Amino acid sequence: MRRHTLSTAVTLCFAASLAAAASAPSEAGPTSPPASHTARQQARVPVLVDCFWHPEVRPTDFMLACGDGNSRLASLHWMQWGPNSAKAEGVNVVNDCKPYCAAGRFHSYPVVVRLDRAQPWKKHPQLQHYTRMTLEYTAGRPDTFSPTVTYPLWN
Repeated sequence: MRRHTLSTAVTLCFAASLAAAASAPSEAGPTSPPASHTARQQARVPVLVDCFWHPEVRPTDFMLACGDGNSRLASLHWMQWGPNSAKAEGVNVVNDCKPYCAAGRFHSYPVVVRLDRAQPWKKHPQLQHYTRMTLEYTAGRPDTFSPTVTYPLWN
């Protein structure tokens, strides 16, 4: 009985620490805009809304498959970030899900990322956010993907 209670306590502590880590705000890192940007300047440029509903400007990484994490953008280098569009180069890291996703392997494909169609964000109407993302695969791509893939972005 004592062993079961200890095991349960350890499991609950681990779950609580994971929940706290997931909900804690992260420290400002490379995904944060430079310190020279003021709130007024940030309001003028559109943001990219991530899986946790956080506005991002020039993120270095971006999760495409929020539900399972099987597709993400990494090593993004932004060449442009303006009121009408944004453009970056990076890699799309995609799980091949063979024979199934939990046993699959991740593969990296070079891409050009384009963002456009900035509109007011429903959650924060004072901010514009990009509503469409286009990926252009420049050297190889997942078997079932077209050379160019366009995604609507959440609002």
